[in-house]
Amino acid sequence: MAQQQNSGSGMDYPAHERTYAGFVTFTTWGSIVVTGIVVFMAVTLL
Repeated sequence: MAQQQNSGSGMDYPAHERTYAGFVTFTTWGSIVVTGIVVFMAVTLL
């Protein structure tokens, strides 16, 4: 990750990184679930 400079802007980097990690996790699992649903529909409906 890029170097972070504390410019006194009040950014809470640990909270930001936790939020981003949660977003990536949610997106990954969401994609897996949707892919599973599509595969299930393709197998059972065709």
